[in-house]
Amino acid sequence: MLKVGIAGIGFMGWIHWLAYQKTHNARVTAIASRDPIKRSGDWTSIQGNFGPPGEQVDLTGVAAHESVSQLVADDSIDVIDVCLPPSLHTSAVLEALQAGKHVVCEKPLALTTDDCDRMVQAAEQSGGQLLVGHVLPFFLEYDFVRQAIDAGTYGKLLGGEFKRAISDPLWLKDFYDPHKVGGPLVDLHVHDAHFIRMIFGMPDSVISRGRLRGDAVQYCATLFDFADSSYAVSSICSVIDQQGRPFMQGFEIHFEQATLQFEFNAFADGAESVPLKVLTADGQVLRPELGDGDPVQAFVRELQEVVSAVTENQQSKVLNARLARDAIRLCHCQSQSVTTRKPVKV
Repeated sequence: MLKVGIAGIGFMGWIHWLAYQKTHNARVTAIASRDPIKRSGDWTSIQGNFGPPGEQVDLTGVAAHESVSQLVADDSIDVIDVCLPPSLHTSAVLEALQAGKHVVCEKPLALTTDDCDRMVQAAEQSGGQLLVGHVLPFFLEYDFVRQAIDAGTYGKLLGGEFKRAISDPLWLKDFYDPHKVGGPLVDLHVHDAHFIRMIFGMPDSVISRGRLRGDAVQYCATLFDFADSSYAVSSICSVIDQQGRPFMQGFEIHFEQATLQFEFNAFADGAESVPLKVLTADGQVLRPELGDGDPVQAFVRELQEVVSAVTENQQSKVLNARLARDAIRLCHCQSQSVTTRKPVKV
């Protein structure tokens, strides 16, 4: 049984707490929070854009620390799960790795490629595992894509279009600050950048066009150029000022023998979805049954991957830190292309 300490009890810390309750062979035995109210178990102030709101939590048998340093010093803990604001990821991860812990770090791994490189190197030198919480591949629609690629179900992968958008997150005052949260590319598009990197490999270059808000790219349309000339891959990431659609994601992914299509929209007056469809070369429209789509279950599957990687001492193909590092590199190349209006070599 892996003993886990969660660093940071905000929205993601709460979602991870819920997911660990359903994860086999892992148990949260400690938390760290600067907030004495949260250390007492009152998490009712926590809100997010999916899942249940925070509740009163029974912390009986769970050590409640004031700092990451205290959490890391707890010799009983096997894994430190970092759910802190992005600007604090690097210091917390390095401290935990230096103490000999395995580490799970919520995405983005860090705000800069240089910090990602430091963290990857520290993990390789420590012998501990550094896994990065890129949960998107564990959502059922994206997992279906992964399985189709691995099995070669529809022949060669040829390309895809990826979309992700949110309304302006008025509740997150530092969202556009490149030194605290990172802005739409690093905080939002990084999901698709990671997935693109994972299934297609690393592009040679990107060309992006978009709009800026201060120093951050608010809207970004990108073409990814690969050595494999058969690939045609693009993405759109945007923050819109209208509050009527808090969230949207989707894709259309092309294979030799099929196209996979999916889109989900969360509107202010309710959710609308284009469920996953498989459009086959012989004219069929297949509609796979994927379950209820509970987003917390995606985190359960993600954390189960963490448990397997640590207990079996095998690097995860999905959550490994080098993939997460490459996703951050892609986001910064896209930002550079928007600001210079030129292609950028990756």
